[in-house]
Order: sequence, then C-alpha cells, then structure tokens
Amino acid sequence: MSETTGGDMQEPKVEQLMGKLRRLQQGKRILEEEIKEVKGVSDSLQKELASLQTEVYQLEGFLQEKAETCRKLQFQCAECEQDSVRQLNQNQKSEELLEQYRCEIQEFKLKHRKQRMKFENQLLQLIEQHKNLHSVFSPERLPDEIKSAENTISQLLAAEQMKLAQLHGLQEELEEME
Repeated sequence: MSETTGGDMQEPKVEQLMGKLRRLQQGKRILEEEIKEVKGVSDSLQKELASLQTEVYQLEGFLQEKAETCRKLQFQCAECEQDSVRQLNQNQKSEELLEQYRCEIQEFKLKHRKQRMKFENQLLQLIEQHKNLHSVFSPERLPDEIKSAENTISQLLAAEQMKLAQLHGLQEELEEME
C-alpha cells in the first residue's frame, strides 16, 4: 500500500510539475510576445526620439538665426532712433535760426520803414523849406541852394539804396536757409 500511495503521490507531483511547466511555457510565450511588443514600441519611441532631437536641433538653429536677426534689427532700430533724434535736433536748430532771421528781417524792415518815413519827412521839409527859401533868397543864390538840396537828396537816396541792398541780401539768405 505504501507503494501505491507513494506512487500516487508522485503522479500528482509530475502532473503538477507538467502543468506548472506548461503554465511557465505559456507565460514565457506571453512574456516573449510582450517583450517583442515592448521592443517594437521601444524602437518606435527611439525613432520618434531621434526625429524629435533632429527637430530640436533644427529649431535651435532657427532660434539662433531669429535671435541674431532680432539683435540686428534692434541695433538698426537704435541707429534709426538716434538718427531721428539728431534730425529732430537739427530741424529744431534750423527752425530757431529761421525764426531768428525772420525776426532780424522784420526788424530791418521796420528800421527801413522808419528811415524811409524820416527821409520822406525830411524831403517834405526840404520841399517846404525850398518853397520858403525861394521867397527869402534872391534869384542869384537859387542855383547854389538847389545844388545843396540835390546833394542832400542824392545822399539820402544813396543811403536808402544801400539799406535796400542790405535788405535784399538778408532776404536772399533767408530764402537759401529755407
């Protein structure tokens, strides 16, 4: 009895071991399939990683180009701003100088107008004096008095011509400045 009992006990152990072996072989096949699948996924991920690394490298190059372009544009912008400020300052100085010349011309015109009015008054006075002197002085002295009056008139006319030439010169300078 002990042999049959011992033999019986050994059979289930072999069957258990065979079952366990079959389960292990099936587990091994499943694991091999999973390993194959994982390896496929890993290969796919490696390819995607390589692709992404290439894209990162390209994007970094693109970023460097854009950063360089940005620096250049910022430098050009700064230069343009400086030029603009210089030009505005120059324009302001030109405007101030132009205004100064306008004021000087106005002053010159006013002075000339005053001188002309003074000249006209003097001329009127001379004419009036001439009328009065004609009656006072004798006809012999008349040519000398006329010469004196003509000299005075020619001197005043020469002074007026000189002032007109100066005014004309200033007017030309103003037109050149504009």
